[in-house]
Amino acid sequence: MEKIELPGLVLRRIAVGGMDNNVYLITAGDGAQLLVDAAAEPDAIEALLDAASPDAPEPRLRYLLTTHSHHDHIGALAAVASAHPEAEVVAGDADADAITAGTGVRVTRRLRDGDTLVLGDLELAVIGLRGHTPGSVAVALTPSGAPAQLVTGDSLFPGGVGNTGRDPQRFARLFADVVDRVFDRYPDDTVVWPGHGLPTTLGAERPHLAEWAARGW
Repeated sequence: MEKIELPGLVLRRIAVGGMDNNVYLITAGDGAQLLVDAAAEPDAIEALLDAASPDAPEPRLRYLLTTHSHHDHIGALAAVASAHPEAEVVAGDADADAITAGTGVRVTRRLRDGDTLVLGDLELAVIGLRGHTPGSVAVALTPSGAPAQLVTGDSLFPGGVGNTGRDPQRFARLFADVVDRVFDRYPDDTVVWPGHGLPTTLGAERPHLAEWAARGW
């Protein structure tokens, strides 16, 4: 487990399942929690929640956020939602029906670009990143006195945007959203936490945008 302490929040990361999906747990100072992508291994996710207890005097899972509808990101959603009925299940509007069809879990709040999620004293910006799936979303945290943190699902990785199936229209849409809604809005020290693998920063990736556009993936 990776644990990052920032002003007013703690971010934890574990990898689960056969595709090493990242599961993120964000804990606000008052103990409110947001879990991103209940991908697989519900027991490991429960252990992650338990590990947050020392940093959360009154731990409570406020949100279960799914970044997109692909099967490797939703495998434990039903089990975690059942164990935590107090949590609001949230996902991008255009992916919500597919998530429900794949899990039996009703999405109780359908997110759109520009929405916010309030977690204790934190306000998280919802960023729509269309192309990997129609309703993929990322969330941005901007802690005071620390770099912004972006949890991007499978829409942005070290080395490029997410898979768009070699479809030029899907790639163009995702690339445009990533440039307009991420690179044009956030500074170079912003940390990117992807759906698989290790984090990067926008500063490390920005010099390669023209290369990504030219290769089309």
